Amino acid sequence: MNEEQLEEVFTQIKKMRPLIADLPALVRNKIIFNISGKIDENREELIAANNYDLIEAEKSGLQRSFIDRLRIDNKVINSMIKSLNEIAFQPDFLGDVLEGSVRPNGLIINKVRVPIGVIAIIYESRPSVTVDTAALAIKSGNCIILKGGKEAINSNRYLVSLVHAALTDEDISPDVVYFLSNNKKELLIKLLRSKNNIDMIIPRGGKSLIEFVTENSLIPVVKHDAGLCHVYIDRFANRDMASQIVFNSKLGNVSACNALETLLVHKDIASHILPAIETMLKSVNVDLRVCEIAQQYIEDCRPAIDEDWDTEYLDKILSIKVVDNIDAAIEHIEKHGTGHSECIVTESYTNAQKFLNKVDAAVVYVNASTRFTDGGEFGLGAEIGISTQKFHARGPMGAKDLTTIKYQVYGRGQLRE
Repeated sequence: MNEEQLEEVFTQIKKMRPLIADLPALVRNKIIFNISGKIDENREELIAANNYDLIEAEKSGLQRSFIDRLRIDNKVINSMIKSLNEIAFQPDFLGDVLEGSVRPNGLIINKVRVPIGVIAIIYESRPSVTVDTAALAIKSGNCIILKGGKEAINSNRYLVSLVHAALTDEDISPDVVYFLSNNKKELLIKLLRSKNNIDMIIPRGGKSLIEFVTENSLIPVVKHDAGLCHVYIDRFANRDMASQIVFNSKLGNVSACNALETLLVHKDIASHILPAIETMLKSVNVDLRVCEIAQQYIEDCRPAIDEDWDTEYLDKILSIKVVDNIDAAIEHIEKHGTGHSECIVTESYTNAQKFLNKVDAAVVYVNASTRFTDGGEFGLGAEIGISTQKFHARGPMGAKDLTTIKYQVYGRGQLRE
């Protein structure tokens, strides 16, 4: 396929926007349920396709955390099915009137929720993104273009075949969920510049992918950016709770974007809690990189360097810094955070509210693990991404975040003077 042919494909996809947008909610939900059923029925074939990708990933020497995100087993399949069913069961929202008014001249003005149109998502590794995003697009009445990474090509192709089968069962063109399998750079550039046919781009992946898409796209981009997440243990923290939150935030899934990367500890509690945290984390081979003050309480550790405070490890590595007070913690997060997920552990209502109000991030927690930043955990069924920017959508993006608004105005022949 060349660039001209690809542009023709995008043009045809754009023409299908009204078809998917006008489907009754019952049909859209049925398609999603059917995808779920087909995945359940074809577990062995899906795992076999994924094994080809895993073998190639091992040969290529990809990072263990990257390979972990690539893997599909029965647990991952069960999670896919659960997410799909939750999306299908969600109430329909297309056509909802968000606001309405009657003007003095008799005009009736309604602000209505409608699909965005054509969405393209460019992602790496996780094959589950393929079905999650396809289902979210169908639920929200959008066409979607999927551009997965070459490392998951066999898994993605098989999953897309199941999605297409579910669409075909309802006499819907499979191209409303279009899979771009060609990895030529010039075709990716063409996608990013097809501003007349594609309405929104969502990149999910490493820093280099995000930067490439942002720098080359002529289409509005919603970034699923880095997750350099912090937990701040306040002087008024419950120590047992703090230790458990640190352990879960760091080790629940070290390769996830919502994993803890930097621990901040109030100086008044550091001597009491850091030795316990050290014992707990070193028992599972976490590499600790600590500031000069923290070295007084943690033995046999690596001194932190400036680069550590700006590193998303996605591995069993944790930076630790002792701070003077809550203001210093907030200042550190402001300087080094990526706007993803931040947590304070405290029994002080005043400090909790201060942290909630002053920390600038998509998700801010009081006394809870950062690992909850996830579309499924937030009741969205799944997410198309976790937006770390501030326009249109922020945080985990579900089906409703793939909509925009339209003003519908009813008149009786009114003319403006």
